[in-house]
Amino acid sequence: MNPYIDEDLAALAEHAQRFAQGRVAPGFLERDQTRVLDRDLMREMGEMGFIAPELPEAFGGQGLGCLAAGVIHEAIAAADLSLSYINLLASLNGQILAQYARPELARPWLERLTQGRALLAIALTEPRGGSDAANLRLKMERVGDHYVLNGEKTSISAADQADAAVVFARSGRVEDGARGVSALLVPMDLPGITRNRFDCHGQRAIGRGSIFFDNVRVPVDHRLGDEGKGFVQVMQGFDFSRALIGLQVLAVARASLEETWTYVAQREAFGKPLAAFQGVSHPLAEYATQVEAARLLCLQTLWLKDRGLPHTAEAAMCKWWAPKLAYDVVHQCLLSFGHGGYDRGPMEQRLRDILGFQIGDGTAQIMKTIIARANAGRGAVPA
Repeated sequence: MNPYIDEDLAALAEHAQRFAQGRVAPGFLERDQTRVLDRDLMREMGEMGFIAPELPEAFGGQGLGCLAAGVIHEAIAAADLSLSYINLLASLNGQILAQYARPELARPWLERLTQGRALLAIALTEPRGGSDAANLRLKMERVGDHYVLNGEKTSISAADQADAAVVFARSGRVEDGARGVSALLVPMDLPGITRNRFDCHGQRAIGRGSIFFDNVRVPVDHRLGDEGKGFVQVMQGFDFSRALIGLQVLAVARASLEETWTYVAQREAFGKPLAAFQGVSHPLAEYATQVEAARLLCLQTLWLKDRGLPHTAEAAMCKWWAPKLAYDVVHQCLLSFGHGGYDRGPMEQRLRDILGFQIGDGTAQIMKTIIARANAGRGAVPA
């Protein structure tokens, strides 16, 4: 029994797991090698209702809540973590558009998003900024009924594949910090936009890269939230995505543990199953315990969000702990398989895919600062 997953959510999870194992898992190694995101598969996910189901029905969603998004996210990630970025980006950007975009702008984009016919990126990071997310240099100047963008965003997931991006830009003075940052929805086919792709260690199907803006004109009505307040308003949505990331990487850890328990129960050495040796089974038992605890924390965070209760500290706990734990788990599983795990295959790909989450979407150090502020007070833990 799980206190956060009722019968309906359990049935939804089982439905998503069948789809993930039947359609997503078979191509997961190939997508890593070709670095091609399967748009047909993305549309299938949309048709099944697996993309941003938490969005209101008026915006193409199903109004099922954040826990529903979480259990679907787990199922897709267990089959292919890189592909599950589709779900992550849709949920993060979807709630931003639903809350802060004009309905006439949000509705058509969100319908395409939930149907799997559009992919949206979130463009926050810049070459000189990194974790100093409010210290942006991408310039945003109003000229009549347009904003003109000049600058660069970097290390953006799906940079070269996205149809549009939520872009954070400097509309005020640099000294204003976060209070001088605004957010825009920017279609990626506008004149003046160029993009590239990095040769990343993992998450290669979704990819990362830079987006360059050279006098790009964006209609004023594409602004998200109030001018100069976009960063403060929109960043609140990251609590949701941090909990999803926790479930995402832990799903990979759980899948790896299940495969490893089966292997060590069947593989024999010195006349006994490997599982009979405590040096093999005890580390796996310890990690199984920690994964279960971390997963409950992630589900609790989504449960709190569904009820409109504070969950910022819990989300930060999910984001720093789960990626590190999942990486350690898969590393141990790889070692348990010996030379077979070290060969190119599921374990080494999972290890590469998970590693990126210790870098992007908020480092462990930033997350621990958020937790410290929640407990000691912001005045006691300055920036």
